[in-house]
Amino acid sequence: MRFISGAGLASLALLLGVLATPAEAEEPTAQVAPTAQRAQVRAVHEIKVFGRSVKGREMRAYRIGDPTSTRKAVLIGTIHGNEAGPAKILLNLMDGPPVTGADIWVIPYLNRDGYAKNRRTNARGVDLNRNFPVSWVKQGGRYYSGKKAASEPETKALMKFLTAVRPAYVVSLHQPLNGVDSSYGKARWLAQRLVAGLKLPKKVFHCRSRCHGTMTQWFNKKLPGAALTVEYGGKVSKRQATVTGPKGLLSAVFASR
Repeated sequence: MRFISGAGLASLALLLGVLATPAEAEEPTAQVAPTAQRAQVRAVHEIKVFGRSVKGREMRAYRIGDPTSTRKAVLIGTIHGNEAGPAKILLNLMDGPPVTGADIWVIPYLNRDGYAKNRRTNARGVDLNRNFPVSWVKQGGRYYSGKKAASEPETKALMKFLTAVRPAYVVSLHQPLNGVDSSYGKARWLAQRLVAGLKLPKKVFHCRSRCHGTMTQWFNKKLPGAALTVEYGGKVSKRQATVTGPKGLLSAVFASR
């Protein structure tokens, strides 16, 4: 894993703001003013490159909040590359006043190759959210689960990262089913807090009986914290991206700014 911190963030901010394209950067340059980009990067304590995609793109996690806090959370966007709307919420979390109350890692774009091509799967056509080694079964079509469980570098990298951080809370943001998953008993209280904070309905997602090998299944089985899925609608509104989303995510993990 590679770390960027301290003075290196200033240089990185300039590079992201001037040289990067939307497919290669965590901050889409076409949608964020240069001054906002620089402020956004400066708000981050640390950047961890925790893996690489099939095509070699860096997988980056951004640390916000209080690094000394024992309350740890990981917020993940775009595990499906064509579900990038909620990443706007995570980008807005990286900007603004300091966050207190929790040590939070933000991953706006997990599936870097899928995001670059606006497609659900990674570069090998694998649905990363069907590739984790708990309840994995071989599936085809749009839910192609890979040749075997944890076959993909993105899956392996996220598993290693979550195992190292051992967060108490993991929230995976998706589209377009519009609701907060309440199917996991160990995460039910977290679901209740997210329903209240995000102003989304409580639902149970069965994926039409194709929920096998998901990230939340793996995490809830293998690690002590609680993980769940939040689904936004087909479009994330400006208010959701800038107000209810960031505020609701922070309040759900007992953080604030």
